[in-house]
Amino acid sequence: MPIDPDDFRAALGCFPSGVTVVTLADGPTGVHGITVSSFMSLSLHPPLVGVAIGRKARAHGLALTAPRVGVSVLAADQAGVSDHFAGRPVALEGDPFEVLEGHAVVAGAAAQLVCDVVDRVDVGDHTLVVGRVEAARVQAAGSLAYQRGRYGRVAAD
Repeated sequence: MPIDPDDFRAALGCFPSGVTVVTLADGPTGVHGITVSSFMSLSLHPPLVGVAIGRKARAHGLALTAPRVGVSVLAADQAGVSDHFAGRPVALEGDPFEVLEGHAVVAGAAAQLVCDVVDRVDVGDHTLVVGRVEAARVQAAGSLAYQRGRYGRVAAD
């Protein structure tokens, strides 16, 4: 018997996750960002990460063709940035991006990664984008977390 989708969502909501914004080039001068909580480390040697992009997301088409992605692990005070890139009506002051190794990442994020896409895997209603980390920068101690529909903070000792 298949699990009820609401029960499945409630069960997974108990698992706190970090909050990232994935950035993809949108033409020669544009950038598209999308809030993603399905982010994971896949390998240390070589350094690989994965992000799952929903097939209904506006950025899905870009995720299927982009040669590189940026992943910004949001800082504890960036809930508004998360909401903005999740499509909620939150206005941001100024340009939210800065550049790391020629790719846009979120300014002020706790950590920023730039990855060359090495694989894409269809998984249910998402596409898992696998990236080889080519550059990383750490800028803040605390990170934004998400659990049961609410933001929280994870503070590093």
